[in-house]
Amino acid sequence: MDSSSGNSTRFTQIQNSGSDEVLIDPRKRKRMQSNRESARRSRMRKQKHLDDLTAQINHLKNNNSQIVTTIKVTTQQFLQIEAENIVLSAQMGELSQRLDSLNEMINSTNNNSNHFTPNHCTNGTSGMFEFEQIDFFNNPWNMMYLNQQPIMASANDTLHY
Repeated sequence: MDSSSGNSTRFTQIQNSGSDEVLIDPRKRKRMQSNRESARRSRMRKQKHLDDLTAQINHLKNNNSQIVTTIKVTTQQFLQIEAENIVLSAQMGELSQRLDSLNEMINSTNNNSNHFTPNHCTNGTSGMFEFEQIDFFNNPWNMMYLNQQPIMASANDTLHY
């Protein structure tokens, strides 16, 4: 019998029969089964990789959202502290000017307020005069400068965003 006639007979038998696997060579059937299994494992790996990437995307989105929220909160705190710093700097400038003015008043008062008052000297002689310096802070007329409240600037006065 000719080998080509055997192959053609087998081919016609495969076409005519309803069940292909019964007439297929066992090695070919085993290879086909192995290929199907390999393709199934490949699809499973691909799906697992896709699921892992999706989970990673969700995790990164959550991290990004937390970072954006933290940045917003930190920026708001920075702006509040910056506004407070501007107010405090303005207050410091005002208080420095007041302190300079008070120091000038003290110096001018000290320079101009030396006058004679009768006091007894330590050597026991009476009728001698010595200089007595009037203390600026003990003079009630000078206390009005000390009781003044500082002018306070507010963040609304200094910042206009």
